[in-house]
Amino acid sequence: MERSEISDIAHQRHPIAAPVAPEQLRELVGWLSPSDGARAVDLGCGEGEWLQELLLTNPGITGVGIDQMVPTSAARRADERKLSDRVRWIETDAATWNDGVFDVVLCVGASHAFGRLEDMLGAVRRHLRPGGQALIGDSIWEGVPSASALAALEVSADAYPDLAGLVRAIHEHGFEPSYGHVSTLAEWDDYQFSWTGSLVDWAVREAWTTEDRDQAFAAARENRDAWLSGARRELGFATFVLHDAAVGVRD
Repeated sequence: MERSEISDIAHQRHPIAAPVAPEQLRELVGWLSPSDGARAVDLGCGEGEWLQELLLTNPGITGVGIDQMVPTSAARRADERKLSDRVRWIETDAATWNDGVFDVVLCVGASHAFGRLEDMLGAVRRHLRPGGQALIGDSIWEGVPSASALAALEVSADAYPDLAGLVRAIHEHGFEPSYGHVSTLAEWDDYQFSWTGSLVDWAVREAWTTEDRDQAFAAARENRDAWLSGARRELGFATFVLHDAAVGVRD
């Protein structure tokens, strides 16, 4: 099984694809205020749930979702919500894609597509029109990471900033955060157990071959073990609504 296929299955019951509850997603998106006719882009859109919530909240705007592979479930949900005529899905590398500037830029849980947090923030800056808004989300350390957390996640201590470090990076790229949210342990547990549970259910109920079943089981166990043996209570996630602070004040 391809990694993208495993991810698609794992997010079937949690299309937000981040440790954020549905009501908190709506709260975050509600802080964005695009005008009618505005255009939005979601860099690394995954299941497309963030972009679709923005379109549902703002019926006068259109959007583009960018990802290496956009699951068919994203287009299906857009069709069910009668959003198909207002959204385009483009399968390409979000790090190299370039098609002008947008009024709203979303990038939640996709910094890995750009390499580093700084690269992701740079891409958001490039795609945002002067005076626009952005919504970004990324992993943070809740404190000084332990050796068990680093081993479980197979990363170094500088892989993620703490919350203050994330805000500093945001400022360094010319943004001012307004509303923010740090995911709770309950949100994390719901996300992680939904991720592994969806894979286990698929393996038991839908896998056509023993090889696919075993790969799904293995991916679920690997993720669950990393979470329970070190990452839980240490790996965090923060989401911020950003304003372009690099523009002048109104007359």
